[in-house]
Amino acid sequence: MNKLFSILLSSLIMLQSFGVHYDDIVQLDELIEHAQFHNEQYGDNIIVFLSKHYGELKAEHQRDHQEEKKDHEKLPFNHSSTSHTCIADIFINTYKADFNLVEFLDYSAANFHYHAPTSTLHTQGILQPPRFS
Repeated sequence: MNKLFSILLSSLIMLQSFGVHYDDIVQLDELIEHAQFHNEQYGDNIIVFLSKHYGELKAEHQRDHQEEKKDHEKLPFNHSSTSHTCIADIFINTYKADFNLVEFLDYSAANFHYHAPTSTLHTQGILQPPRFS
């Protein structure tokens, strides 16, 4: 059950990333019916049909066949009501600042004091290494 759920969820995410909505899948039968109508009425094959509704012939087809406008609105993958816009703001700084050069000072005085670690505990016999018996 988990595998089925994960497959369905990942396929839904993949389809949405391609711009396919769930209502497009429901409207596929309208696409097939309209393609059959074009085949019977105008003799269009599937390539010409897709070009008339989604390709380079779309503007001409919509202009010449206003009576099919209601059918065209039911076709899937026509997301004219929603628009996705991406706006990028670019700010260009035209202020020219004179940068001062950083001077590195060569300061050689030592500011630390080091004592060698010494301990008197080992001389007093408190810390003894283990001995063999």
